[in-house]
Amino acid sequence: MEAKALNGERRHITIKLWPPAETTRQMLVERMKNNLSTPTVFTRKYGSLASSEAAKHAKSIEESSYTVANLHYEREPDGDGSSAVQLYASECSRLILDVLKGGGSVTEFKEAVKPSTETFFDISKGQRAFIEEDEAQELLSPLKHPGNSYTKICFSNRSFGLGAARVAGPILAGVKQQLKEVDLSDFVAGRPESEALDVMKIFSEALEGSSLKHLNVSDNALGEKGVRAFSKLLQSQDSLEELYLMNDGISKEAAQAVSELVPSTEKLRVLHFHNNMTGDEGAHSIATILKRCPSLEDFRCSSTRVGSEGGVALSEALSGCGNLKKLDLRDNMYGVDAGLKLSEALYKYEFLSEVYLSYLNLEDDGTIAIANALRESSPSLRVLEMAGNDITSESAPSLADCISKKKTLVMLNLSENDLKDEGAIQISKSFQGGHENLKEVDISQNSLRRAGSRAVAHALVHLPAFNLLNINGNFISDEGIDELIDIFKDYPDKLGPLDENDPEGEEDIDNNEDEEEDDDSQDELEAKLNSLDVNQDS
Repeated sequence: MEAKALNGERRHITIKLWPPAETTRQMLVERMKNNLSTPTVFTRKYGSLASSEAAKHAKSIEESSYTVANLHYEREPDGDGSSAVQLYASECSRLILDVLKGGGSVTEFKEAVKPSTETFFDISKGQRAFIEEDEAQELLSPLKHPGNSYTKICFSNRSFGLGAARVAGPILAGVKQQLKEVDLSDFVAGRPESEALDVMKIFSEALEGSSLKHLNVSDNALGEKGVRAFSKLLQSQDSLEELYLMNDGISKEAAQAVSELVPSTEKLRVLHFHNNMTGDEGAHSIATILKRCPSLEDFRCSSTRVGSEGGVALSEALSGCGNLKKLDLRDNMYGVDAGLKLSEALYKYEFLSEVYLSYLNLEDDGTIAIANALRESSPSLRVLEMAGNDITSESAPSLADCISKKKTLVMLNLSENDLKDEGAIQISKSFQGGHENLKEVDISQNSLRRAGSRAVAHALVHLPAFNLLNINGNFISDEGIDELIDIFKDYPDKLGPLDENDPEGEEDIDNNEDEEEDDDSQDELEAKLNSLDVNQDS
């Protein structure tokens, strides 16, 4: 309202309508008692209560309605209280009618208004399904309950149409200030592009201005259009700690859009871009984001079609992420140059515990550089994956030195390389200095024969936590297989399957080498290699 000041100027005065005065509440209780016990349209239809019973119900109804309205008001403290007053009145009317119909009791009213203690609202269970307007009204109704405590929501695995999105929008807007984690992964599957983009925009606008810590919009085939459909939500976030954009069609244009639309990344701890078509140009945009992420702890950019140029750019940017704990770059085409650049970043990681570098075409030069870097850093490394990198026995001494120093190692994966017996025997010596936490080693498909497989088995079988050796897909003789089974006779579950082993395979791939060596020469090779030293300094 407007009021006239002494100097003649008009000024606005805000009148607070909530909370009601205590005398007002007492008057309302008396009025409700009369509505329950004296003739009215409703008491004539449903019957009236005795005065004493009506008084008890009236007091309970008023207290319950006040609690509901007050919870609503506390979530909108800057309002004038008019919406709380309206809710207060409607709740009183509803509960009066419930009593007259015989559908309520004092206890039930009190239970009904207890604030929910649930914090996670999840509709993702069960089979993937389309969701339309009517179902959305029912499914999302808990989010409308005054005083709910939901801080995390997951709409994944349900495909929202335009009607359902229009229902969800206002509901989300009503709870957005309390939300901290939002999962909208795979929530427009099977929708036409135009409809999917409209749905994304509705959700984005509804959640704009929220203060999220966790946002997952994976599995939505976003592309650049989809990323920009979420622009209002993304641009409004200044406290985001986790962002997931996996399997989203993140092209170079989409990656550029992400870089533009996520302006505040100082608090970002987790950033995942798995399974996209980012390429080298897109990697440059992601590198730009990384340079603004001093708190980053978990970075995943796997299966993103990044080559050497993009790999170098990402590796340079990762040099500034000194708090990194988990790094996953698997299934890209980095090559040796990017591997060498990555090794420079790895020297700086004090807290790294998991590193996944499989299928990066690192070859021996890149592998040696990375192994040397990890040996001097990452004292708490638990997981090391370097499968499918064309690693030969030339890298084995560096790998063995690195592994020997990582006493906290839990899992080692060197599968699909070409270590052969010489490399395997050297690496097996790295387990002699501890490794009480080691649980799993994968050295499958490495052209191993009897001597190499035997050395690895003997080195691992008695480690206290060890539970699985995968040595399948090699060229171990039948006698060698029998020997492996005998080594693990007391722990048969620790030896993985051997069904893909090919005793004759050595001859097929090594046409220029001599024919298969006999067991005596294999034993001689093992003896020579066992005499080599591996640095066990901790």
